[in-house]
Amino acid sequence: MRPYRQFLKAVVLLLLADAPRIWAQGPPYQTDDPVPVDYQHYEFYIFGSADGTPAEMDSTGPAFEFNWGAVPRVQLHAILPWGSINPSNNPVYLPGGVGPSAFGLIDMELGAKIAYIKESKYFPQVGTFTIFEMPTGSYAKGLGVGKAWYRLPLWLQKNFGPWLLDGGAGETVVPQVQYRDFSYGGFLLKYTFPGDRLEFGGEVFAHGKEGFATPQTEASTMIDLGGYYHFRHNPNEQFLFCYGHSVVGQTENYAYAGMYWTWGKDDKRPDAGLPWPAAGQAGFR
Repeated sequence: MRPYRQFLKAVVLLLLADAPRIWAQGPPYQTDDPVPVDYQHYEFYIFGSADGTPAEMDSTGPAFEFNWGAVPRVQLHAILPWGSINPSNNPVYLPGGVGPSAFGLIDMELGAKIAYIKESKYFPQVGTFTIFEMPTGSYAKGLGVGKAWYRLPLWLQKNFGPWLLDGGAGETVVPQVQYRDFSYGGFLLKYTFPGDRLEFGGEVFAHGKEGFATPQTEASTMIDLGGYYHFRHNPNEQFLFCYGHSVVGQTENYAYAGMYWTWGKDDKRPDAGLPWPAAGQAGFR
């Protein structure tokens, strides 16, 4: 069995741990969570990210993300992203990594996060975050897939004191030539420091081959480190950061930086629970 598939199975087993509830998370990590935005609350992001391999390094940014707690246990989600593709044009990576560089609007992301099982003393929270990638990027320039494509994950989360344990797995469906359907999954451990000003975490994230039209032509397993800094003047304003590198499979680098704001009726704390941004042909996370 391939290492990344063994890892995906291990994720589910590791998440069945006992813990009380704290806040959810999401970006800057690639691992998502099953916690929607609170009802009648909103979130807004401005961010940039990069994800690539020796075949191609692609970026997203500026990108704008909005999340809305439309009904209890349901979050509606949208990302409007610009981005770039930067093929290496190295014959070693043929038939991938070939073509001119380009910048422009990439595929827009729409989705809905639904919490089906709330976290309890002996069971994790369980939910889905179905994502629809709309073909708004130019397929001719390599900035979009040219057809709608989908992400279908299942996420679990458990909290204990200042620690958070989060992860899950899913399938990406891409009905386009030079792309592949592939599995992905992640496992995250995060700690909130006393005073709630800084949260820091590390994750293991794995994915299968994504196709020759993407930089991720082979499977890869990554370790990423990142966190949140809550500003003193407004704890609902945060700076997010993350960097990661592959440890198994194809060489891959990943980075994220962004600003985050949250507000809403009777808002008392920031509530994360955000998806990893769309990355055009830089990958499907």
